[in-house]
Amino acid sequence: MEVTADRLLDLIRPFKGNDGATIPVLQAIQTNLGYLPPESFALIEQELGIPASKAYGVATFYAQFRTTPVGKHLIKVCDGTACHVRGSVTILTAIRDHLDLKDTDTTTDKVFTVQEVACLGCCSLAPVMMVGETTYGSLSFEKSREILDGYRAKEA
Repeated sequence: MEVTADRLLDLIRPFKGNDGATIPVLQAIQTNLGYLPPESFALIEQELGIPASKAYGVATFYAQFRTTPVGKHLIKVCDGTACHVRGSVTILTAIRDHLDLKDTDTTTDKVFTVQEVACLGCCSLAPVMMVGETTYGSLSFEKSREILDGYRAKEA
């Protein structure tokens, strides 16, 4: 979906006059576009009177917000204590190698984005990853590769 000023304004204007609209407007934009485009901050300031620096500060403070586009499938790899102890760092490295991610988090074909997260709350299944809203536990490199290959096959 192409990001246009008109599309952004359609998402921002419903929050006009609402106190405390910073997080809700950022959530609305990200829900609809998948990330927060750079131009959204100036439009938030223009339409809602929230300084662009404040909106950007909130967006970069909270891990839920993204300021760059993500792939079709967002992969969250847990590195909480239980997952870390059971090898999540090795699995994350293996996933990044398998997807040929070097200096970026998103594959060149925009199918996958990999993100390391502090905790997914599934400690008994450690190590864990989520692809979209689906949780996969008791991971090994082989199992994670099979899961991602399954998603890749559906894209072909």
